Amino acid sequence: MKKTTPFTFYTIASAMIFSLSMISCSTQNTDVYVNQMNIPDEYKIGGVAVGLQAYTFNRFSVMEAIEKTAKAGGKLIELYPGQRLNADDDELIFNHLSSDEDIEKVKAKLDEHGIMAINYGVVSLSDEEDSRKVFEFANTMGIQAVTSEPSMEDMDRLEELVKEYDVMLAIHNHPARPDDPDYRVWDPEYVLSMVEGRDPRLGACADIGHWARSEIVPIEGLKILEGRIISMHMADVDQLNRDGEDVVNGYGIGNIGGVLDELRRQNFGGHISLEYEANWDDNVTDVAQNIGFIHGWIQNRDHDN
Repeated sequence: MKKTTPFTFYTIASAMIFSLSMISCSTQNTDVYVNQMNIPDEYKIGGVAVGLQAYTFNRFSVMEAIEKTAKAGGKLIELYPGQRLNADDDELIFNHLSSDEDIEKVKAKLDEHGIMAINYGVVSLSDEEDSRKVFEFANTMGIQAVTSEPSMEDMDRLEELVKEYDVMLAIHNHPARPDDPDYRVWDPEYVLSMVEGRDPRLGACADIGHWARSEIVPIEGLKILEGRIISMHMADVDQLNRDGEDVVNGYGIGNIGGVLDELRRQNFGGHISLEYEANWDDNVTDVAQNIGFIHGWIQNRDHDN
């Protein structure tokens, strides 16, 4: 597999026109999204809100994940619960129960590297008291959306928390589980049924790599959830079945260019959270190439327009 080097990536990136916008260029469906994320332009890349899911760097600490996100060219990050805080301490983890001191350390690290924490998850919201702590943590961190896999029975309670804290809830999907028929959020139709008629701050975190592992064509899943996609986990995979493995954008069957076209058509205004589950110990170059693919897509759309 041919990969760009970090030098090549940054050379390409610096040549791009960063005022382009995937959203503003679209003239279709301008009223579909009634509640989009509020992401300042300085945290976007070419007008696109693209960053990293920290799980991409789960072999490392939160502090290292922030550094690696910046090195790869990302400006946004989705934190996840349970990642160790520092490289030299395997026992101290970071999550919504962390001390005020540790929270301030992470916020300072984000500021140091010009990174904005935008999502938190995937986190369980099955316990009422713990769920409230998750939403309080989101407010403290300035996080706009919590990513979770709740049950239908929890939705009334969670909708009240969304309204109280003004924090979005994005329902995430893992692959279908043939041995667990009660696990249904893998199906975008079911996720849509969970949020239909509810506050617009309840929607989906569309994990298109896991959709592919459930034999769902990513673009078709996006169409089903149009208007309710708050954020997404973007990954390209090498085959449309449970055995699909992550590959660099453009090398798989995910049709990432088509996915970006569809998001643009929908006037999507949320966070594209790149989640790359490969080459775990040395993946910054791969991640930079994933971001570079999006740069190339922006440049191509600009040329076409």
